[in-house]
Amino acid sequence: MDGTVPPGWPEQVRPPGAPDWERTAVAWLFDLVPPDYRAHEVLRRYPVLLARFAADHVSAGLEAARRGWRTVRVELADQLPTEAMEAAIAAYEREGTRLAAAARGVEVVGGALRGERWVPRL
Repeated sequence: MDGTVPPGWPEQVRPPGAPDWERTAVAWLFDLVPPDYRAHEVLRRYPVLLARFAADHVSAGLEAARRGWRTVRVELADQLPTEAMEAAIAAYEREGTRLAAAARGVEVVGGALRGERWVPRL
C-alpha cells in the first residue's frame, strides 16, 4: 500500500490496501444512499453491488438538481421573491457540485472494490 489514490477519492475512505479500507468504503457508500438501503443484506454482503446502487442513486440526484436548476425560475417565478429565487439557484448549484463530486468518488471507490488499481500518470 502506497496511499496513492486517484483524483476524486473521498477523504472519508482509506486508500485501497490500508487496514479496514473496505469497511470505510462501505460506510461512506451507505452514507450516500437512503437509510433503508442498510436493511438489504445483499448490499452489506457485496460492496461492489452497494457501489452500483450508490452510483444509480447519486446519478438520479444529480440529474434532479440539474433539472431543478434549469426549471425553478420558470416554474416558481410568480411564487417566490427574487432573493428566495437566487438562494434556490445557489442551493441547486451547491447540491449539483456536491453530487458531482460524490459521483466521481463512487466511480473510483467502486473501481477499487472491483480490484482496479490506479496508477498515476506523469
